[in-house]
Amino acid sequence: MSDSIILGIESSCDDTSAAIIKGNSILSNIAANQAIHKEYGGVVPELASRAHQQNIIPVVEKSLTKANIQQNAISAIGFTRGPGLLGSLLVGTSFAKSLAMSLDVPLIEVNHLQAHILAHFIDDANPMPPAFPFLCLTVSGGHTMIVLVKDYFDMEIIGKTTDDAAGEAFDKIGKIFDLDYPAGPIIDRLAKEGNPNAFTFNKPRLEEYNYSFSGIKTSVLYFIQKEVKKNPDFIKENLNDLCASVQRTIIEILMAKLEKAAKDLEVKEVAIAGGVSANSALRQAMQDNHEKLGWNIYIPKFEYTTDNAAMIAMVAQLKFQRGEFTDLRTTATSKYDL
Repeated sequence: MSDSIILGIESSCDDTSAAIIKGNSILSNIAANQAIHKEYGGVVPELASRAHQQNIIPVVEKSLTKANIQQNAISAIGFTRGPGLLGSLLVGTSFAKSLAMSLDVPLIEVNHLQAHILAHFIDDANPMPPAFPFLCLTVSGGHTMIVLVKDYFDMEIIGKTTDDAAGEAFDKIGKIFDLDYPAGPIIDRLAKEGNPNAFTFNKPRLEEYNYSFSGIKTSVLYFIQKEVKKNPDFIKENLNDLCASVQRTIIEILMAKLEKAAKDLEVKEVAIAGGVSANSALRQAMQDNHEKLGWNIYIPKFEYTTDNAAMIAMVAQLKFQRGEFTDLRTTATSKYDL
């Protein structure tokens, strides 16, 4: 990998992030979070795009300062073109185009989902990067899919959710439990104090490698409604056990399909990516399969799991070496296939 210096910009949802990469090494990875969405129990697109407009210049400046890099040292600018919230993406796309034009450097569009997967190739993401081909369970608030990664830019989605994403299920169930948004990390924390076998919830029966998470949400809702009628304090009295049981069920659903895919395709290189890959039970399940099934597992550093610009910069670096640039006519897109 050359010593090209690339600025990465990520603005697909509610985190404004900028990172500087040199070769495969991240020199800075700065993010501004938007706490305002907690009040609404989910991301409000209009508020998100306004916050990006406020945050993007300070975040980029901070990333340059932390990396000790001057603007004129930048070789190219990579940005998230999609998928994501269109208003949020437009802020990052417009800023990247303007800055690239003013610095007279190439512009590189990045697929957000590819970036989650290719974050594994950042120098400090793993002790060793995955070997091709590998399977990657990409799981977040907006996406849940199993991807067969044959090369950096040769990826095939072999299974995906037919309804809710796993992260979305965590958040919706968290709402039933009256937890703050985002609920996933809170459920993970409370689950550590609970009994994962205290309650049983429905699991879907889908063919091949596809997922469904709307059923468990409905199962939890009906169960809670029934129990709260008998005891109004049921949630409060059983919160840790409820969280542990929900988490166990969701992780078991995720892992069953991943195990099937790895066995059917005879792949031993298995990775996870996306926001839910920060979940401690999912990480433990991967570790268990390393020991039980002989998988070579790849679990990214926490800072590369949530939406971040380091992963955008990594993909931009790979594209820079191939001379894959985009022009100023490019536009943001809410849907962007792998």
